[in-house]
Amino acid sequence: MVRRLGKICFILVGGGLGFKFGPDLFNLLNTLLNFGDFKYTSYIGAVLGAVLFFFFANWFVDYTLRIVRWGEETLLKLPIVDVMFGALGLIIGLIVAFLLFLQLSNIPIPVVSDLLPLMVSALLGYLGFQVGFRKRDEIMSVFSIGRKDKSKKESGGSPSNVEYKILDTSVIIDGRIADICRTGFLEGVLVIPGFVLEELQHIADSSDVLKRNRGRRGLDILNKIQKEMKVKVQIYEGDFEEVSEVDSKLIKLAKVMNGKVVTNDFNLNKVCELQGVAVLNINDLANAVKPVVLPGEELTVQVIKDGKEHGQGVAYLDDGTMIVVEGGRDYIGHDLEVLVTSVLQTSAGRMIFAKPKLLEKAL
Repeated sequence: MVRRLGKICFILVGGGLGFKFGPDLFNLLNTLLNFGDFKYTSYIGAVLGAVLFFFFANWFVDYTLRIVRWGEETLLKLPIVDVMFGALGLIIGLIVAFLLFLQLSNIPIPVVSDLLPLMVSALLGYLGFQVGFRKRDEIMSVFSIGRKDKSKKESGGSPSNVEYKILDTSVIIDGRIADICRTGFLEGVLVIPGFVLEELQHIADSSDVLKRNRGRRGLDILNKIQKEMKVKVQIYEGDFEEVSEVDSKLIKLAKVMNGKVVTNDFNLNKVCELQGVAVLNINDLANAVKPVVLPGEELTVQVIKDGKEHGQGVAYLDDGTMIVVEGGRDYIGHDLEVLVTSVLQTSAGRMIFAKPKLLEKAL
């Protein structure tokens, strides 16, 4: 039934186009080919248009129905919120096209004045749908912030200043975030994005034993934070489908929620700084609370392995800080008194350079 109605509509469209544009097309062809005194009327154009479209009706209707079914299945799979915001963007795009319609209709070229408004309407409608569909999270965040501020003002309080801390995969697997939450130093709402949970699940399901253990550890840490810690946890269900990388999604989510990314990934830390996103690096916090070691201080360490450069030895403090001992290769496996020469501190960690105290005494 639908197919038959489609054919009838297609033939009627062909007749209408032939009735409207047939005479102009015939006059153009007559100028080029000189048909003589043949009189062409709009009704002849309508018949020719209907006959022409009749031969293409089967192919066109089948193709159109396939597109309609594909669009129907796609819309049914989408969340209703995405469809609503897409429809809102479509309506706004069509309103803008309507405002331009009168100006475009005044173009003196007949064919252009008829077709250009239709093309502009289709283009602006498509762009409006895409903007509404893809910017759904940002639009929702704007309205939600407005509602929160209004409710606070009506109740006599100040606008809400909730800080969102968005956790990335590396900081969850690391596990120290649970200890920080236990101490109460981390305020606000911890946000766990759904795409981070998916990445953790993929890691936990990996065939590699080491990766699988790391993924399961991350999931255990999340369960501990959610059940045992006195901190508010929010699961963010949205996603940014146009972005493939998890780190890029985290940065975009931080911009949408006006939150801070919590990580111990050195590269993500740098990208956040470049894009103007606030970032909390667990390694920076760990370095800040480590005992301060100043140049000239004396330490007693045990050299355990070779360094990268010739003659160097490597030792470690109790907190895991690496100490590079110049000329310490000969003392591997022995306790050694060293003199600190310099300290290098970065987001990736702290490194101490020292030399044996015996050499200092010899000098």
